[in-house]
Amino acid sequence: MRPGRAQRGLGTLGTLMVLALAVAGGWWVYKNVFEPETVAPPSCNSQHASCLTKCRKTTTEAPQAQACQEDCRNNLTMCEAQKR
Repeated sequence: MRPGRAQRGLGTLGTLMVLALAVAGGWWVYKNVFEPETVAPPSCNSQHASCLTKCRKTTTEAPQAQACQEDCRNNLTMCEAQKR
């Protein structure tokens, strides 16, 4: 490049980066907007495990923890009944 000459446009590297960002953005839109129903809902057991984890993190007193765990068991029972 000669001194005093300004570069015009993005150049090859800039064009490739813009193209890569456009492809990645298009893929994200396709997966999250046009195919949202392909994501399977969480299973009853995984919901139960998450609930129990939340109980351990949020409750400090034994009666509160027991009540939270009982709610989790009730939710598991209801979830399994709905799937039958």
